[in-house]
Amino acid sequence: MAKAKTPGGRRTMGMKTAPAAQTVAVDTPVPKKRVSIPQFFSQVRAEGRKIVWPSRKETWITSVMVFIMVVIASIFFWVVDAGLTIISQYVLAFGQ
Repeated sequence: MAKAKTPGGRRTMGMKTAPAAQTVAVDTPVPKKRVSIPQFFSQVRAEGRKIVWPSRKETWITSVMVFIMVVIASIFFWVVDAGLTIISQYVLAFGQ
């Protein structure tokens, strides 16, 4: 199977060439619609009404879960740190 020739007539070693002329279409930016200050605050209030706030019970449960996870993570990292300390002391003592 013959390889394709480049425009200069030389053959390439597995390299693909791009077409000579390419056009790139660029979308023009859409002008932003201006909103008056009262409309802006009206929209902000409408978005604020869509917020679903957690209940006191949900907040309490989530806070307790975060506290438990922090305790578990701190115990884990304490154990890992203590283990690495013992191992490094053993390795350093082995060299003396």
